[in-house]
Amino acid sequence: MSDTATRAFPSKKRPARRWIDFFREPLRRVEAESRAYLASDAARRPDRKVIIVLVTAALGLTVQRFIAMDDGLPLIAGLLRDINLPDLAANFEEAMTAQINRLTWWAAVSLLMYVVVPMLIVRLVFRERVRDYGVKLGGVFADFWVYALMMALAWPAIFLASSNARFQNTYPFYRLAPDEGAWPNLVRWELLYTLQFFGVEFFFRGFMVHGLKYRFGAYAIFVMMVPYCMLHFHKPFVEALVSIIGAIALGFMSLRTRSIWMGTAIHVSVAWSMDAASLWRQGWLG
Repeated sequence: MSDTATRAFPSKKRPARRWIDFFREPLRRVEAESRAYLASDAARRPDRKVIIVLVTAALGLTVQRFIAMDDGLPLIAGLLRDINLPDLAANFEEAMTAQINRLTWWAAVSLLMYVVVPMLIVRLVFRERVRDYGVKLGGVFADFWVYALMMALAWPAIFLASSNARFQNTYPFYRLAPDEGAWPNLVRWELLYTLQFFGVEFFFRGFMVHGLKYRFGAYAIFVMMVPYCMLHFHKPFVEALVSIIGAIALGFMSLRTRSIWMGTAIHVSVAWSMDAASLWRQGWLG
């Protein structure tokens, strides 16, 4: 084919090429970084970082499950009594009778295990910059259109799913009493929920993905995907399935942009939309 004929049909190849490059370029970059690491002397020694990241992930999720959830509260009270603090144990149990306090406890423990502990490990053990684990501010809005497309796909799905009774029985986590308004407890909960999602994104798409990428390359996304999916086992079945897709998509975008901020934004937007849709279906929003 002549050059003139080739130039006559540029639009047939360019969109496809852009899509291929969109996925291929960051994956090639990450794989090149991984191969360079694996060829280095450091890779011949036991990989301390991989061990620490995965053990921290396992411990963090275990603590979050058995300490933060409602069925872990008696364990905390029992431990306080075991160390001869019965008054503190009694005060803790009394405080946890309030739904908002139980949810606050859950969010606080989650932030401790998802954010505080991993950040301390990055700074004090790895001696690295936390910003390199997805929290840098530069390039926050890179590929914004991708996240906008994700939300455009998510909203109709949320609307349809919100008609399901299981969905309405799950969301929002803070259950309004019949004569209760949104202020202050529901608003307080939604703010805590937002902070918790930053923790989730940093833990999975920041700490795990960027902490494992030199050993596993782009496959770090799939290593992270498994525990992230399991985090959704107590939620509706379809949501647990969708979490697999979400983990892969947001993990890829974290590698591509080196940022978790837009992933956090879309996660919060989806969560707020789900709560709002459920409340609307239940008649709270008119």
